[in-house]
Amino acid sequence: MHIKNILISLAIVVLTALVVGYGLETFYPTPDMNRYCDYSKPYQEIINQSICESGGGRWMPQEIQCIKAPCPQGYCDMYYTCNQTYEKSMSNYSKNIFIITTIIGIILLILGSILFNLEVVGAGTMGGGILVILYGAVRYWPNADNLFRFLISLIGLIIIIFLGYLVNNQVIKTKKLKRTKK
Repeated sequence: MHIKNILISLAIVVLTALVVGYGLETFYPTPDMNRYCDYSKPYQEIINQSICESGGGRWMPQEIQCIKAPCPQGYCDMYYTCNQTYEKSMSNYSKNIFIITTIIGIILLILGSILFNLEVVGAGTMGGGILVILYGAVRYWPNADNLFRFLISLIGLIIIIFLGYLVNNQVIKTKKLKRTKK
């Protein structure tokens, strides 16, 4: 492959990932933390557990020695409840993004390996598919358990080996046809 073709392939990889990433954000936006927690409220020190918890916070106990009174034995995390709700929403969102990007990535890999006979376009499309799958996996990986990570990695490996076989088998057949025509 010539340097121009390599650069075109790299451009296709990057632009494919950008199109998918921005498309997802446009049509399926990331949950906005400000919808869950109101950070516009001015900070006020809460030194009482019951006031903290009645306001949706969580009391974080600490054993401290104070020089002056009052001496709260902890502090209030006022955003605890809303952060928990936000984190759950983000976890679900990341799982959905992972599923969507995996499907899109596999489609791009198949298109790149089978439909595009032009090597530069096929390689770029396949590279874009790999990058899209990687993007989704990185987004969801911290929330996934080890069995899920293992299964996804195994399935990905099987698909890549299968596509590698198809692509190389197709290249061998094309070379044989060219030789027989001469």
